[in-house]
Amino acid sequence: MKKTFLFSAAVLLSAIGFAQNIDKIINAKEVERIEQTLSSDEMQGRRIFTPGIEKAAAFISEEFKKIGLQTLNNTSTYLQPFSLIRPKQISCTGVVDGITLNPAKELIVVPGKETVSADEKSGYEKVSIAPGLNLITEARKYVNQGKSYLVVVDTSYTKLFAGLARFKNQVYRSEFSTIFVLSAKIPGTFSVEAKHEFAEQKLANVVGIIPGKSRKNEYVIFSGHYDHLGIRQMKDSSGKILPDSIFNGANDDAAGTTAVIMLAKYFKELKNNERTLVFAAFTGEEAGALGSTYFSRQFNPAEVVAMFNIEMIGTESKWGTNSAYITGYEKTDMGKILQANLTGTGFTFYPDPYTAQNLFYRSDNATLARQGVPAHTISTSKMDSEPNYHKVSDEIGTLNMANMAMIIKAIALSSRGIVSGKETPSRVDTSSLR
Repeated sequence: MKKTFLFSAAVLLSAIGFAQNIDKIINAKEVERIEQTLSSDEMQGRRIFTPGIEKAAAFISEEFKKIGLQTLNNTSTYLQPFSLIRPKQISCTGVVDGITLNPAKELIVVPGKETVSADEKSGYEKVSIAPGLNLITEARKYVNQGKSYLVVVDTSYTKLFAGLARFKNQVYRSEFSTIFVLSAKIPGTFSVEAKHEFAEQKLANVVGIIPGKSRKNEYVIFSGHYDHLGIRQMKDSSGKILPDSIFNGANDDAAGTTAVIMLAKYFKELKNNERTLVFAAFTGEEAGALGSTYFSRQFNPAEVVAMFNIEMIGTESKWGTNSAYITGYEKTDMGKILQANLTGTGFTFYPDPYTAQNLFYRSDNATLARQGVPAHTISTSKMDSEPNYHKVSDEIGTLNMANMAMIIKAIALSSRGIVSGKETPSRVDTSSLR
Protein backbone atom coordinates (compact mmCIF):
# COMPACT_ATOMS: atom_id res chain seq x y z
CA MET A 1 0.00 0.00 0.00
CA LYS A 2 2.83 2.39 0.90
CA LYS A 3 4.65 1.78 -2.38
CA THR A 4 1.43 2.30 -4.35
CA PHE A 5 0.77 5.56 -2.49
CA LEU A 6 4.27 6.88 -3.15
CA PHE A 7 4.11 5.93 -6.80
CA SER A 8 0.72 7.60 -7.24
CA ALA A 9 2.01 10.68 -5.46
CA ALA A 10 4.96 10.90 -7.83
CA VAL A 11 2.74 10.51 -10.88
CA LEU A 12 0.32 13.16 -9.64
CA LEU A 13 3.09 15.64 -8.95
CA SER A 14 4.55 15.00 -12.39
CA ALA A 15 1.18 15.54 -14.04
CA ILE A 16 0.73 18.97 -12.54
CA GLY A 17 4.26 20.11 -13.21
CA PHE A 18 2.87 21.91 -16.27
CA ALA A 19 2.15 24.88 -14.04
CA GLN A 20 4.61 24.79 -11.15
CA ASN A 21 5.84 22.53 -8.40
CA ILE A 22 2.60 22.23 -6.44
CA ASP A 23 4.38 20.42 -3.66
CA LYS A 24 6.03 23.68 -2.61
CA ILE A 25 2.55 25.07 -1.89
CA ILE A 26 0.43 22.07 -0.88
CA ASN A 27 2.40 19.63 1.23
CA ALA A 28 1.91 17.59 4.37
CA LYS A 29 3.98 19.97 6.51
CA GLU A 30 1.90 23.02 5.58
CA VAL A 31 -1.34 21.05 5.85
CA GLU A 32 -0.32 19.97 9.35
CA ARG A 33 0.53 23.55 10.39
CA ILE A 34 -2.94 24.81 9.55
CA GLU A 35 -4.75 21.70 10.76
CA GLN A 36 -2.86 21.76 14.05
CA THR A 37 -3.85 25.36 14.72
CA LEU A 38 -7.52 24.98 13.86
CA SER A 39 -7.97 21.79 15.89
CA SER A 40 -5.88 22.84 18.89
CA ASP A 41 -7.33 23.01 22.40
CA GLU A 42 -6.85 26.78 22.22
CA MET A 43 -9.77 26.93 19.77
CA GLN A 44 -12.03 25.29 22.41
CA GLY A 45 -13.83 23.17 19.84
CA ARG A 46 -14.89 26.20 17.73
CA ARG A 47 -18.50 26.24 18.89
CA ILE A 48 -20.57 29.19 17.68
CA PHE A 49 -20.83 32.17 20.04
CA THR A 50 -17.61 31.26 21.89
CA PRO A 51 -14.17 32.92 22.05
CA GLY A 52 -12.77 29.79 20.40
CA ILE A 53 -14.60 30.27 17.13
CA GLU A 54 -13.63 33.94 17.10
CA LYS A 55 -9.97 32.88 17.37
CA ALA A 56 -10.49 30.47 14.48
CA ALA A 57 -12.06 33.19 12.33
CA ALA A 58 -9.15 35.52 13.10
CA PHE A 59 -6.65 32.82 12.13
CA ILE A 60 -8.40 32.08 8.83
CA SER A 61 -8.65 35.79 8.07
CA GLU A 62 -4.93 36.21 8.68
CA GLU A 63 -4.18 33.30 6.35
CA PHE A 64 -6.34 34.87 3.63
CA LYS A 65 -4.52 38.18 4.16
CA LYS A 66 -1.08 36.56 3.85
CA ILE A 67 -2.19 34.83 0.65
CA GLY A 68 -3.36 38.14 -0.77
CA LEU A 69 -7.03 37.39 -1.33
CA GLN A 70 -9.45 40.24 -1.87
CA THR A 71 -12.43 40.66 0.40
CA LEU A 72 -15.93 39.96 -0.86
CA ASN A 73 -17.58 43.11 -2.26
CA ASN A 74 -14.47 45.14 -1.33
CA THR A 75 -15.37 45.29 2.34
CA SER A 76 -12.79 46.11 5.00
CA THR A 77 -12.72 42.59 6.44
CA TYR A 78 -12.79 38.93 5.38
CA LEU A 79 -15.62 38.39 7.85
CA GLN A 80 -19.09 38.08 6.35
CA PRO A 81 -21.31 38.96 9.34
CA PHE A 82 -24.95 38.03 9.73
CA SER A 83 -27.43 37.45 12.55
CA LEU A 84 -28.99 34.27 13.82
CA ILE A 85 -32.61 34.96 14.72
CA ARG A 86 -33.79 32.91 17.69
CA PRO A 87 -37.55 33.02 18.20
CA LYS A 88 -38.97 32.60 21.69
CA GLN A 89 -42.52 31.28 21.49
CA ILE A 90 -45.07 33.31 23.44
CA SER A 91 -48.21 31.52 22.32
CA CYS A 92 -49.24 28.91 19.78
CA THR A 93 -52.61 27.36 18.91
CA GLY A 94 -53.78 25.21 16.03
CA VAL A 95 -56.90 23.49 14.72
CA VAL A 96 -57.06 21.03 11.80
CA ASP A 97 -60.39 19.81 10.44
CA GLY A 98 -62.06 21.02 13.62
CA ILE A 99 -59.68 19.14 15.95
CA THR A 100 -57.55 21.17 18.35
CA LEU A 101 -53.84 20.30 18.21
CA ASN A 102 -51.59 19.82 21.20
CA PRO A 103 -48.95 22.52 20.59
CA ALA A 104 -46.41 20.64 22.72
CA LYS A 105 -46.59 17.46 20.62
CA GLU A 106 -48.41 18.07 17.33
CA LEU A 107 -47.58 21.60 16.16
CA ILE A 108 -44.34 23.44 15.43
CA VAL A 109 -44.29 26.89 13.83
CA VAL A 110 -41.07 28.09 12.18
CA PRO A 111 -41.81 31.82 12.00
CA GLY A 112 -40.50 34.29 9.48
CA LYS A 113 -41.87 37.15 11.58
CA GLU A 114 -43.11 37.70 15.12
CA THR A 115 -46.81 37.04 14.43
CA VAL A 116 -48.07 34.15 12.30
CA SER A 117 -51.75 33.87 11.45
CA ALA A 118 -52.57 31.19 8.89
CA ASP A 119 -55.45 29.17 7.50
CA GLU A 120 -56.32 27.38 4.27
CA LYS A 121 -56.99 30.75 2.61
CA SER A 122 -53.59 32.29 3.50
CA GLY A 123 -51.62 30.92 0.57
CA TYR A 124 -49.86 28.15 2.45
CA GLU A 125 -48.99 25.21 0.20
CA LYS A 126 -49.99 21.89 1.76
CA VAL A 127 -47.33 19.16 1.51
CA SER A 128 -46.66 15.95 3.40
CA ILE A 129 -43.74 13.84 4.57
CA ALA A 130 -44.46 10.16 4.03
CA PRO A 131 -43.25 7.35 6.32
CA GLY A 132 -39.80 5.80 5.94
CA LEU A 133 -37.82 8.93 4.99
CA ASN A 134 -35.14 11.00 6.73
CA LEU A 135 -37.39 13.45 8.57
CA ILE A 136 -34.85 16.25 9.03
CA THR A 137 -33.70 16.05 5.41
CA GLU A 138 -37.26 16.12 4.11
CA ALA A 139 -38.35 18.91 6.45
CA ARG A 140 -35.41 21.07 5.37
CA LYS A 141 -36.93 21.25 1.88
CA TYR A 142 -39.73 23.46 3.18
CA VAL A 143 -37.82 25.91 5.39
CA ASN A 144 -36.38 29.16 4.05
CA GLN A 145 -37.58 28.48 0.52
CA GLY A 146 -39.27 31.82 -0.16
CA LYS A 147 -42.70 30.31 0.28
CA SER A 148 -45.06 29.40 3.14
CA TYR A 149 -45.84 25.74 3.78
CA LEU A 150 -48.16 23.64 5.90
CA VAL A 151 -46.11 20.45 6.24
CA VAL A 152 -48.08 17.42 7.38
CA VAL A 153 -45.72 15.00 9.12
CA ASP A 154 -46.92 11.39 9.23
CA THR A 155 -47.65 10.04 12.70
CA SER A 156 -44.95 7.40 12.25
CA TYR A 157 -42.51 10.21 13.13
CA THR A 158 -44.15 10.93 16.50
CA LYS A 159 -40.96 10.32 18.50
CA LEU A 160 -38.90 12.49 16.13
CA PHE A 161 -41.38 15.32 15.62
CA ALA A 162 -40.05 17.54 18.43
CA GLY A 163 -36.68 17.61 16.68
CA LEU A 164 -38.15 19.84 13.96
CA ALA A 165 -37.96 22.72 16.43
CA ARG A 166 -34.30 23.03 15.38
CA PHE A 167 -35.53 24.89 12.29
CA LYS A 168 -36.90 27.74 14.37
CA ASN A 169 -33.46 29.37 14.41
CA GLN A 170 -33.21 31.36 11.17
CA VAL A 171 -30.63 33.57 9.50
CA TYR A 172 -33.05 36.24 8.34
CA ARG A 173 -36.59 37.53 8.75
CA SER A 174 -39.09 37.00 5.96
CA GLU A 175 -42.76 37.11 5.11
CA PHE A 176 -42.82 33.31 4.86
CA SER A 177 -43.31 30.75 7.60
CA THR A 178 -43.38 26.97 7.82
CA ILE A 179 -45.94 25.12 9.92
CA PHE A 180 -45.32 21.47 10.84
CA VAL A 181 -48.35 19.43 11.88
CA LEU A 182 -48.25 15.84 13.11
CA SER A 183 -51.18 14.13 11.40
CA ALA A 184 -52.12 10.98 9.53
CA LYS A 185 -53.61 12.96 6.62
CA ILE A 186 -53.54 16.35 4.92
CA PRO A 187 -56.33 18.45 6.46
CA GLY A 188 -59.00 20.19 4.46
CA THR A 189 -59.15 23.13 6.83
CA PHE A 190 -56.69 24.48 9.36
CA SER A 191 -56.12 27.52 11.53
CA VAL A 192 -52.83 28.37 13.28
CA GLU A 193 -51.99 31.38 15.44
CA ALA A 194 -48.50 31.90 16.89
CA LYS A 195 -46.57 34.74 18.48
CA HIS A 196 -42.82 34.89 19.04
CA GLU A 197 -40.22 37.31 20.34
CA PHE A 198 -37.06 37.48 18.24
CA ALA A 199 -33.55 37.74 19.69
CA GLU A 200 -30.54 38.16 17.40
CA GLN A 201 -27.00 36.82 17.82
CA LYS A 202 -24.06 37.67 15.59
CA LEU A 203 -22.22 35.12 13.45
CA ALA A 204 -19.67 35.41 10.65
CA ASN A 205 -18.37 33.41 7.73
CA VAL A 206 -14.82 34.07 6.53
CA VAL A 207 -14.69 34.79 2.78
CA GLY A 208 -11.97 35.81 0.32
CA ILE A 209 -11.86 35.98 -3.47
CA ILE A 210 -9.55 35.96 -6.46
CA PRO A 211 -11.30 37.99 -9.20
CA GLY A 212 -11.58 36.35 -12.58
CA LYS A 213 -9.78 37.75 -15.60
CA SER A 214 -12.33 37.45 -18.42
CA ARG A 215 -15.36 35.97 -16.61
CA LYS A 216 -15.64 37.98 -13.43
CA ASN A 217 -19.36 37.25 -13.01
CA GLU A 218 -18.92 33.49 -13.19
CA TYR A 219 -18.14 32.09 -9.74
CA VAL A 220 -16.38 28.93 -8.60
CA ILE A 221 -16.68 28.33 -4.86
CA PHE A 222 -14.35 26.33 -2.62
CA SER A 223 -15.77 25.90 0.87
CA GLY A 224 -15.70 24.09 4.19
CA HIS A 225 -17.10 24.82 7.66
CA TYR A 226 -14.85 25.92 10.50
CA ASP A 227 -17.26 25.52 13.43
CA HIS A 228 -17.57 22.41 15.57
CA LEU A 229 -19.19 21.25 18.82
CA GLY A 230 -17.16 23.07 21.45
CA ILE A 231 -16.66 21.83 25.02
CA ARG A 232 -18.97 19.33 26.66
CA GLN A 233 -18.61 17.43 29.91
CA MET A 234 -18.31 13.75 29.00
CA LYS A 235 -18.72 10.65 31.17
CA ASP A 236 -17.69 7.02 30.71
CA SER A 237 -20.04 4.06 31.05
CA SER A 238 -19.67 4.12 34.82
CA GLY A 239 -20.61 7.77 35.07
CA LYS A 240 -17.10 9.03 35.75
CA ILE A 241 -16.32 12.43 34.21
CA LEU A 242 -13.66 12.12 31.53
CA PRO A 243 -10.71 14.54 31.59
CA ASP A 244 -10.95 15.39 27.86
CA SER A 245 -14.05 17.48 27.14
CA ILE A 246 -12.94 19.39 24.03
CA PHE A 247 -14.41 18.36 20.70
CA ASN A 248 -11.45 19.45 18.57
CA GLY A 249 -13.13 18.65 15.24
CA ALA A 250 -9.85 17.91 13.46
CA ASN A 251 -11.54 15.97 10.68
CA ASP A 252 -14.94 17.65 11.03
CA ASP A 253 -14.17 20.10 9.60
CA ALA A 254 -10.80 21.64 10.29
CA ALA A 255 -9.67 19.33 7.50
CA GLY A 256 -12.00 20.94 4.96
CA THR A 257 -11.11 24.45 6.11
CA THR A 258 -7.42 23.58 5.78
CA ALA A 259 -8.09 22.48 2.20
CA VAL A 260 -9.83 25.79 1.41
CA ILE A 261 -6.82 27.77 2.66
CA MET A 262 -4.39 25.59 0.72
CA LEU A 263 -6.40 25.90 -2.49
CA ALA A 264 -6.60 29.67 -2.08
CA LYS A 265 -2.82 29.84 -1.80
CA TYR A 266 -2.34 27.57 -4.81
CA PHE A 267 -4.68 29.40 -7.18
CA LYS A 268 -3.41 32.80 -6.04
CA GLU A 269 0.10 31.79 -7.11
CA LEU A 270 -1.10 30.03 -10.26
CA LYS A 271 -2.78 33.22 -11.57
CA ASN A 272 -4.71 31.57 -14.40
CA ASN A 273 -8.33 31.77 -13.23
CA GLU A 274 -10.62 33.28 -15.83
CA ARG A 275 -13.56 32.82 -13.48
CA THR A 276 -13.82 34.46 -10.06
CA LEU A 277 -12.81 32.11 -7.27
CA VAL A 278 -14.51 32.37 -3.88
CA PHE A 279 -13.00 30.76 -0.80
CA ALA A 280 -15.44 30.42 2.09
CA ALA A 281 -15.13 29.09 5.62
CA PHE A 282 -18.66 28.68 6.96
CA THR A 283 -19.87 29.03 10.51
CA GLY A 284 -22.87 27.29 12.06
CA GLU A 285 -22.87 24.10 9.98
CA GLU A 286 -23.29 22.00 13.10
CA ALA A 287 -26.25 24.18 14.11
CA GLY A 288 -28.08 23.64 10.82
CA ALA A 289 -25.97 25.01 7.93
CA LEU A 290 -26.53 28.58 9.10
CA GLY A 291 -23.46 30.15 7.50
CA SER A 292 -23.79 28.47 4.14
CA THR A 293 -27.49 29.29 3.98
CA TYR A 294 -26.78 32.98 4.42
CA PHE A 295 -23.73 32.93 2.13
CA SER A 296 -25.51 31.12 -0.69
CA ARG A 297 -28.36 33.59 -0.75
CA GLN A 298 -25.95 36.44 -1.49
CA PHE A 299 -25.30 34.99 -4.97
CA ASN A 300 -27.36 34.69 -8.10
CA PRO A 301 -27.33 30.89 -8.49
CA ALA A 302 -27.27 31.27 -12.29
CA GLU A 303 -23.83 32.87 -11.96
CA VAL A 304 -22.35 30.12 -9.79
CA VAL A 305 -20.66 27.64 -12.12
CA ALA A 306 -19.56 25.12 -9.50
CA MET A 307 -19.12 24.62 -5.77
CA PHE A 308 -16.46 22.39 -4.24
CA ASN A 309 -17.53 21.86 -0.64
CA ILE A 310 -14.89 19.94 1.30
CA GLU A 311 -15.76 18.06 4.45
CA MET A 312 -13.86 15.45 6.47
CA ILE A 313 -10.96 14.49 4.20
CA GLY A 314 -8.50 13.68 6.99
CA THR A 315 -9.03 9.93 7.14
CA GLU A 316 -8.63 7.35 4.38
CA SER A 317 -11.75 6.52 2.39
CA LYS A 318 -13.18 3.00 2.18
CA TRP A 319 -10.94 2.50 -0.87
CA GLY A 320 -7.79 3.56 0.96
CA THR A 321 -5.38 6.37 0.07
CA ASN A 322 -5.46 8.38 -3.17
CA SER A 323 -9.25 8.39 -3.26
CA ALA A 324 -12.29 10.38 -2.17
CA TYR A 325 -15.97 10.44 -3.01
CA ILE A 326 -18.29 13.11 -4.38
CA THR A 327 -21.83 13.41 -3.05
CA GLY A 328 -24.58 13.65 -5.67
CA TYR A 329 -22.14 12.32 -8.28
CA GLU A 330 -24.96 11.26 -10.58
CA LYS A 331 -26.81 14.58 -10.42
CA THR A 332 -24.37 16.49 -12.67
CA ASP A 333 -21.36 15.66 -14.84
CA MET A 334 -19.00 17.55 -12.53
CA GLY A 335 -17.56 14.34 -11.08
CA LYS A 336 -16.77 13.01 -14.54
CA ILE A 337 -15.04 16.27 -15.45
CA LEU A 338 -12.90 16.12 -12.33
CA GLN A 339 -11.99 12.48 -12.82
CA ALA A 340 -11.05 13.02 -16.48
CA ASN A 341 -8.54 15.65 -15.37
CA LEU A 342 -6.93 13.08 -13.06
CA THR A 343 -6.22 10.52 -15.78
CA GLY A 344 -2.84 8.93 -15.17
CA THR A 345 -2.45 10.25 -11.64
CA GLY A 346 -3.60 7.18 -9.76
CA PHE A 347 -6.14 9.26 -7.84
CA THR A 348 -9.85 8.40 -8.07
CA PHE A 349 -12.99 10.33 -7.26
CA TYR A 350 -15.76 7.80 -6.61
CA PRO A 351 -19.52 8.32 -6.43
CA ASP A 352 -20.86 8.62 -2.89
CA PRO A 353 -21.22 5.07 -1.49
CA TYR A 354 -23.53 6.21 1.31
CA THR A 355 -26.51 7.34 -0.74
CA ALA A 356 -29.01 6.07 1.82
CA GLN A 357 -27.78 8.82 4.15
CA ASN A 358 -28.63 11.53 1.59
CA LEU A 359 -25.32 13.35 2.17
CA PHE A 360 -25.81 15.53 -0.92
CA TYR A 361 -28.45 17.56 0.91
CA ARG A 362 -26.91 17.34 4.40
CA SER A 363 -23.86 19.56 4.03
CA ASP A 364 -23.06 23.16 3.14
CA ASN A 365 -23.49 22.56 -0.59
CA ALA A 366 -27.23 21.94 -0.18
CA THR A 367 -28.65 25.47 -0.49
CA LEU A 368 -27.04 26.12 -3.87
CA ALA A 369 -27.64 22.55 -5.05
CA ARG A 370 -31.35 23.00 -4.45
CA GLN A 371 -31.17 25.99 -6.80
CA GLY A 372 -29.59 23.98 -9.59
CA VAL A 373 -25.92 24.75 -8.98
CA PRO A 374 -23.50 21.83 -9.48
CA ALA A 375 -22.56 22.07 -5.81
CA HIS A 376 -21.01 18.91 -4.43
CA THR A 377 -19.26 17.81 -1.26
CA ILE A 378 -15.92 16.00 -1.47
CA SER A 379 -15.17 13.69 1.45
CA THR A 380 -13.40 10.52 2.55
CA SER A 381 -15.34 9.94 5.76
CA LYS A 382 -16.59 6.39 6.20
CA MET A 383 -20.06 7.42 7.31
CA ASP A 384 -21.02 3.88 8.28
CA SER A 385 -18.00 3.34 10.53
CA GLU A 386 -16.08 6.56 11.23
CA PRO A 387 -14.87 5.93 14.81
CA ASN A 388 -14.22 9.56 15.82
CA TYR A 389 -17.17 11.33 14.20
CA HIS A 390 -18.61 13.90 16.64
CA LYS A 391 -16.43 12.59 19.48
CA VAL A 392 -13.70 14.15 21.61
CA SER A 393 -11.32 11.69 19.91
CA ASP A 394 -11.54 13.63 16.60
CA GLU A 395 -8.01 14.96 17.02
CA ILE A 396 -5.14 15.61 14.63
CA GLY A 397 -3.36 12.42 15.67
CA THR A 398 -6.08 10.38 13.96
CA LEU A 399 -5.52 12.03 10.56
CA ASN A 400 -3.23 11.18 7.63
CA MET A 401 -1.48 14.42 6.68
CA ALA A 402 0.21 13.03 3.56
CA ASN A 403 -3.04 11.67 2.19
CA MET A 404 -4.83 14.92 3.04
CA ALA A 405 -2.25 16.82 1.02
CA MET A 406 -2.75 14.46 -1.92
CA ILE A 407 -6.52 14.96 -1.84
CA ILE A 408 -6.12 18.73 -1.85
CA LYS A 409 -3.69 18.49 -4.77
CA ALA A 410 -6.17 16.29 -6.62
CA ILE A 411 -8.92 18.89 -6.12
CA ALA A 412 -6.58 21.59 -7.42
CA LEU A 413 -5.63 19.60 -10.49
CA SER A 414 -9.10 18.26 -11.29
CA SER A 415 -10.73 21.69 -11.04
CA ARG A 416 -8.34 23.42 -13.44
CA GLY A 417 -10.69 23.27 -16.45
CA ILE A 418 -13.57 24.76 -14.46
CA VAL A 419 -11.34 27.44 -12.95
CA SER A 420 -9.91 28.41 -16.33
CA GLY A 421 -13.35 28.58 -17.94
CA LYS A 422 -12.70 25.74 -20.39
CA GLU A 423 -15.14 23.36 -18.69
CA THR A 424 -18.63 23.97 -17.31
CA PRO A 425 -20.52 21.28 -15.34
CA SER A 426 -24.15 20.51 -16.05
CA ARG A 427 -26.78 21.80 -13.62
CA VAL A 428 -28.75 19.93 -10.98
CA ASP A 429 -32.26 19.01 -12.11
CA THR A 430 -34.43 20.66 -9.46
CA SER A 431 -37.78 19.53 -10.88
CA SER A 432 -37.89 16.47 -8.59
CA LEU A 433 -36.98 18.21 -5.34
CA ARG A 434 -40.60 18.67 -4.29
